[in-house]
Amino acid sequence: MTTFTEQQKRFWSPQVRELEPYVPGEQPKIQNLLKLNTNENPYPPSAKVVEAVQSVLADQADVLKLYPDPDATLLKQAIARQQHVELSQVFVGNGSDEVLAHIFKAFFVQDKPLLYPDISYSFYPVYSQFFALTTIEVPLTKTFEINIADYHQPNGGVILANPNAPTGRAITLDQIKQLLEQNADSVVVIDEAYVDFGAESAVSLVNQYDNLVVCQTTSKSRSLAGLRVGYAIAQAHLIAALEAVKNSFNSYPIDRFAIAAAVASFDDQSYFEQQCEKVIANRKQLVAKMQQLGFEILPSKANFVFATHPQHQAIDLAKGLREQGVIVRHFNRPRIDQFLRITIGTLEQNQRLIDSLKQIL
Repeated sequence: MTTFTEQQKRFWSPQVRELEPYVPGEQPKIQNLLKLNTNENPYPPSAKVVEAVQSVLADQADVLKLYPDPDATLLKQAIARQQHVELSQVFVGNGSDEVLAHIFKAFFVQDKPLLYPDISYSFYPVYSQFFALTTIEVPLTKTFEINIADYHQPNGGVILANPNAPTGRAITLDQIKQLLEQNADSVVVIDEAYVDFGAESAVSLVNQYDNLVVCQTTSKSRSLAGLRVGYAIAQAHLIAALEAVKNSFNSYPIDRFAIAAAVASFDDQSYFEQQCEKVIANRKQLVAKMQQLGFEILPSKANFVFATHPQHQAIDLAKGLREQGVIVRHFNRPRIDQFLRITIGTLEQNQRLIDSLKQIL
């Protein structure tokens, strides 16, 4: 990362000088690399997605001179059909990170603190700093679980990733109900980036709770990380606040290709379900093989596992894997610095990981 002098930074606003930006997972350009560090889906999107993207230009070659639909109506309709909600209950954005940014601005700029776990998605503290929020990081338990009772305190909002990242642990719908009921005067956001790999979605609770926002993405389970489509589902009065923020920032966040691709993905439900089942099966097999090598692994409902080896330093394992062309994610943070977050790959990719670990161990 380039370092600039104070003289060069004199033009920066004071807030920007203090920002500690989010650090995305590494995207190296290395031949024969096995990339298990950013939780991308190992399987391609539906063939219908590819056809839909190609048809954008095939049908109307000059369409790119026109702005896309600012409301992405076709996409909202596809999401509403798939999620069994009303059109007015759907908000879409340029990836779930942008959706989350709008959520923070729309609901969490309050006099009371925002609550989220001390170990969770690392964009939460970044957005909190960006929007100058007061926050309380609620500690996970010793076994890295969310204790819902800990969130029964004065707050200006709550956000939980479910399944949590990077741990992979999930909470139940009953726990989410408890969270919503004990925070009836605050917006509760359930960030479900990995929900399709075995957890229970809170979308079914949206009509029961006027303080619930559910955020999802097409990047993981729908294999569309390269097209940046995220969305939120909530009652219409909450969606209206998100639309107000979006239209004060960028009225055209989703391009024609992304809209077409995402619509096709939502319309091909059978392919989506098959790929999720593959990832879940691969996860089960990988966990068993890693346990045979002495790893301890947290129960995961995501497309990754969070693993530690009692006899080896996690950073040394990560370095050893890198030397063999396998990249995983190591977080140099208290409490989790002995863990590796490893994305679930295909059966062949997982076997390459196991073979590399055997050589290291």
